[in-house]
Amino acid sequence: MSVKPATRIHSEQTKPDKPRLKSLDALRGFDMFWIIGGEGLFAAMFALTGWAGWQLAAGQMQHSQWHGFTLYDLIFPLFIFLSGVALGLSPKRLDKLPYHLRMPLYRHALKRLALLISLGVLYNHGWGAGIPTDPEQIRFSSVLARIGFAWFLAAILVWHTSLRTQIFTAVGILVFYSLLLCFMPFPGGQAGVFTMDGSINAYVDGLLRPGIAYQHRALDPEGVLSTLPAVVNALVGVFVGQFIVRPHDKGDWAKVGIMALSGSVLLALGWLLNPLIPVNKDLWTPSFVLVTSGWSLLFLALFYAIIDVLKWQKWSFVFVVIGTNAIIIYLGSSLIDWQYITRSVFGGVIQAFPSASQPLVGVVGFITVQWLILWWMYRRNIFIRI
Repeated sequence: MSVKPATRIHSEQTKPDKPRLKSLDALRGFDMFWIIGGEGLFAAMFALTGWAGWQLAAGQMQHSQWHGFTLYDLIFPLFIFLSGVALGLSPKRLDKLPYHLRMPLYRHALKRLALLISLGVLYNHGWGAGIPTDPEQIRFSSVLARIGFAWFLAAILVWHTSLRTQIFTAVGILVFYSLLLCFMPFPGGQAGVFTMDGSINAYVDGLLRPGIAYQHRALDPEGVLSTLPAVVNALVGVFVGQFIVRPHDKGDWAKVGIMALSGSVLLALGWLLNPLIPVNKDLWTPSFVLVTSGWSLLFLALFYAIIDVLKWQKWSFVFVVIGTNAIIIYLGSSLIDWQYITRSVFGGVIQAFPSASQPLVGVVGFITVQWLILWWMYRRNIFIRI
């Protein structure tokens, strides 16, 4: 989802106005590729070949059960990071502008946040369940809401503070959240407990979260308190975006090296913190922020080097098509029965293959159906943005 001053989702009949960092769209598309069915490729390859390596890769395509980290856990924070990169590529300071010039951007930011929260509710109650009429039975917390809050708070900081203040804020959030998790007592619980029912996150959610939690659990993985550290993922993206857009006296390869080194440092810091504060996606712990920010930087450094520095771009087209309409893919995964469409289009083709190959062909068909729709939109310059 790109950041541009519009007030609603709209279809554009022209391409984006300004040149984009090509690696940004490609990496966003690579991120969403696993949402549209890419995660099933490894399990299908294991079923076909029996090679243990495919089974190991398939395990990385499942979320961690509680503590720990898999690459599938990276999809969500990587998207937040990339929204921050887009914000950092064209940072604006609004605090010195006249009020009437600021208002359109403020309105846009608030409408964008409200729209993402609303679309998140729609996503949560997809697959024919329907949004309940009782507000107490609605799940308001969502992936899209967290993306909205992270971007909104990062944007407010970018628009009103210096880079130095933004860095201090990011560090301050992680330190504050760490102290809260480890030392803050609360009624009916104990500080420093990192369990689903016993953490301070579950307590705060019970006080502040409207509606129901995910699967009616005590802790919602997109709950109130754990949204705060997600802002840091967006701010790290902002820092990287501002770094990329500025010329470097040693050239673009120096930028690649600095990003890769920074990502490695963040990754190491996250795992060094892990014995004290476990890497945990549902709690969005500070160690999880560091690990996911590190991986995000490493992936962006790789994509930036190949696509924007070496100019090897043709291969990335398959991901660019996905990345330029990411909102459609994410909502479609809840609102459209892609399996039914895949069987309707490719069912006969799938059945024509040997039984051992059918799972793999089915996954490829599942991805292809979605990609062709996105390609049709791309060719007609239709980009659904918020």
